[in-house]
Amino acid sequence: MSFSIGQRWISDSESELGLGTVVAIEGRMVTLLFPASGENRFYAMADAPVTRVVFNVGDDITSTEDWSMTITEVEEADELIVYHGVRHDTEETVQLREMFLSHFLKFNKPQDRLFAGQVDRFDSFVVRYQTLVKRFEQQQSELKGLMGGKVSLIPHQLYIASEVGRRISPRVLLSDEVGLGKTIEAGLIIHQQLISGLAKRVLIVVPDALQYQWLIEMLRRFNMHFSLFDEDRCIEAYAEADNPFETEQLVLCSLSFLRGSKKRFEQVAEADWDLMIVDEAHHLQWDEATPSREYQIIETLAKQIAGVLLLTATPDQLGHQSHFARLRLLDPDRFYDYQAFIDEEQHYQPVAEAAQSLLASSLLSTKQANQLSELLSENDIEPLLALINDSASSYEQQQQAREELLQHLLDRHGTGRVLFRNTRSAIEGFPMRQLANYPLSLPSQYKTALKVQQMMQGSNAGANNQLMFPEELYQQFEGESEGEASWCKFDPRIDWLIGFLLAHKQKKVLLICAKAATALAIEDAVRTREGIRGTVFHEDMSLIERDKAAAYFAQDEAGAQLMVCSEIGSEGRNFQFAHHIVLFDLPMNPDLLEQRIGRLDRIGQQNDIQIHVPYLEGTPQQTLLRWYHEGLNAFEQTCPAGSAIFAEFGETLTGLLGQNTPDEAELNTLIKETAKRYQEVKAKLDAGRDRLLEIHSSGGNKAAELIEKIQAAEQDPHFVTFSLRLFDTIGINQDDKGENALVLHASEQMLVPSINGLPEDGCTITYDRDTALSRDEIQLMSWEHPLIQSCIDTILGADLGTTSVALLKNRALPVGSLFVEGIFVVETSAPAEYQIERYLPATPVRILLDKNGGNLSANVDFEQFNQQLSAVNRHLAAKLISASQTQIHPLLAQANELAQQQLATIVEQASEHMKQSLNGELERLEALSAVNPSIRKDELDTLRSLRDNAGDYLQKAQVKLDALRVILVSHN
Repeated sequence: MSFSIGQRWISDSESELGLGTVVAIEGRMVTLLFPASGENRFYAMADAPVTRVVFNVGDDITSTEDWSMTITEVEEADELIVYHGVRHDTEETVQLREMFLSHFLKFNKPQDRLFAGQVDRFDSFVVRYQTLVKRFEQQQSELKGLMGGKVSLIPHQLYIASEVGRRISPRVLLSDEVGLGKTIEAGLIIHQQLISGLAKRVLIVVPDALQYQWLIEMLRRFNMHFSLFDEDRCIEAYAEADNPFETEQLVLCSLSFLRGSKKRFEQVAEADWDLMIVDEAHHLQWDEATPSREYQIIETLAKQIAGVLLLTATPDQLGHQSHFARLRLLDPDRFYDYQAFIDEEQHYQPVAEAAQSLLASSLLSTKQANQLSELLSENDIEPLLALINDSASSYEQQQQAREELLQHLLDRHGTGRVLFRNTRSAIEGFPMRQLANYPLSLPSQYKTALKVQQMMQGSNAGANNQLMFPEELYQQFEGESEGEASWCKFDPRIDWLIGFLLAHKQKKVLLICAKAATALAIEDAVRTREGIRGTVFHEDMSLIERDKAAAYFAQDEAGAQLMVCSEIGSEGRNFQFAHHIVLFDLPMNPDLLEQRIGRLDRIGQQNDIQIHVPYLEGTPQQTLLRWYHEGLNAFEQTCPAGSAIFAEFGETLTGLLGQNTPDEAELNTLIKETAKRYQEVKAKLDAGRDRLLEIHSSGGNKAAELIEKIQAAEQDPHFVTFSLRLFDTIGINQDDKGENALVLHASEQMLVPSINGLPEDGCTITYDRDTALSRDEIQLMSWEHPLIQSCIDTILGADLGTTSVALLKNRALPVGSLFVEGIFVVETSAPAEYQIERYLPATPVRILLDKNGGNLSANVDFEQFNQQLSAVNRHLAAKLISASQTQIHPLLAQANELAQQQLATIVEQASEHMKQSLNGELERLEALSAVNPSIRKDELDTLRSLRDNAGDYLQKAQVKLDALRVILVSHN
């Protein structure tokens, strides 16, 4: 190396110091000043880790006075370089000595970094190229947005999510029955909308009791961090904005919160939202004259927010008119008149019959064929009908014809585009539910506590109700010296529970009770008396504590046999690996009872649900048990109309619960009337089942194909190896935890201080869906996990791997032969609603040129070529580049020209793809709008706008050099 005062050099290992200047040379030592950072460095001249900065003709440079120029000539005098060129601001011809180059110059372009001696590690270039390829594949994947959820692969859920999630501003009613996964469907839809850029700001409105369930579900299953807004949070947010709801992108709040504060409701309405989700929408009561305040709130928001999802398991619970009112929230132009809606529904029956005939495997009768021809008169379906009835056609051909006709029916008739409903009777995979109840004698201690309470009240009225939770009644009069949980010593339910657990040692048992204090006492009693391993789960625990408890319960070996939950345990968590549930007490709300049982009774449960109810004889527990079981059959069957029936008979039931000794005849009459009313409502619901709607909502073969594609993608071993390489490159440590799990945590050598998706204390991950579903604390890695996306963004957003130098040991080639490998990227920008990545993802273009300019990329595979290469150290790489600059420059210019040629081809293909996709969808919807009024005008207008304007954005696509590698042939 030859140093001279005033020369500009850059540090090979500390490029962040900026441009350095030689300020002193003493003996064998050289001193460099780095003005941008104010640092000095002293080096031995023989092996200083620095590279001389020399720019070339055509490069743009900036002076210390902040003006820039394009170089037209490079002159060297007295070991210093003088650049000649034209200033950008004045267009005058100027010269600039290298010592007056801007101290803050950074080498962002790969070619600039390469010629400045900033050569990256050999493997960094490989990781960068692989990352570009993987991003390209994922951006155009038809599964985009569907793979990231930590959910079971259930056909109807994924089908609905796929249908709705890719729509622009979807407006639908999700009304699957209890246990079929409406929350999962909504989460998948939100996830797709956010990932695709169709939505940025989302509002979720739910009942008070479901706030934490939604918060946990969105976080644990989809890695979506919603912020829970209440009055305290709004007050805190004033420090950031005048409207607190504008401080977060993803907001969750209760309907009662908006109902109780006019100011907060107005602020929510003033904020901009892309998508709103409303759970338990059947509570929105409406009639034309006096709509409820809750309905008016949601109606106001629905008019302003483009995308709306309404969720209810019981769409007809408050009457058919209220069902119409919810559809009216989604599309007031389409559902403008209730009587017209009723008249339209009358026409669904023949359509459903026609669909049923297609689902059957038998030949179509003349009547059935004529019916289909009449219903699909705008289509020429005769060839399809002939194919179905032709004995010479194959089974596959017949099925394909049936599927095509069925799709025509589903498209053109019914409310399938705005309403999705699956029922347990139409979906397979549910277990049986079996009730076992255990009558136990009422202890004298509880009797005494009741008498004292009655004397203190001066009346018997209502006192007996407290025997619903006798342990709480007893504790009111219990002496402090007795200890808070002394009731456990005599309560026969505890003795029964211990006996049950000892008799079923190999079984996991979930116990739910009303209060946290009761849960803690029960767990303490079974552990101290018999050493039974148990854990608790209640509202006073943090999310981390709940995760640990759930993980302990989930462990097969050395895990807890018993999980004792307070009422919150019936919200937001599924324990499907267990099938025994103990109801230590009973809730007054039928929906809450269903929620409790629903922790185990979910689609995908492998065993029949065993429901155990120990109760105290002669108490309200017994009365309520009988009413639930004999009146509603609520233990062994789902009861979607339970709340409505409870509202009808609740007053009478409450009166009976308050009696010391309920009148047997009065109780029997109540149970009989309840059962009769339940059968009437059930029959009405069954009769009102829309078979056509169920066929459409389940997804059929489309759903099955979707599952197959997701499973095939998950079995790709390249994702595991690629993601682990990503972690290594970023600096994330991985420790094998066993059981298909890894623990990730940041290392001191991480490229960035922190990375989204990796908590400060690390996290546990798995690549196996079943493992993730069995353990709440384990995250499922997928292409869409925030950590993977953050790693990809970190690598591609930095200079890492943009330059590389390698050796090719090949005696068949002359020593010193040179190859230039350029990785270009074709991309464009457009507003998110255009989803431009569907047609033109960021496309990597690889150009591999030999020394004569021959393009070898089509014949030389990247991976195979890479395996023949070996790394060189950075110091030697800088020397090789310096010696080869005259060869590299023309090859680089040629590579850029070849990439520009490919740009035109790629844009043309993307434009054709866009036209076929958008024109096909638009033509389909325009044809459907003539026969199916559920096609919204604004949906058609949006599609036309996208089709007309997307081409302009595609034509603005550009190609840029992203990474550059120089390969030299060696024989050693």
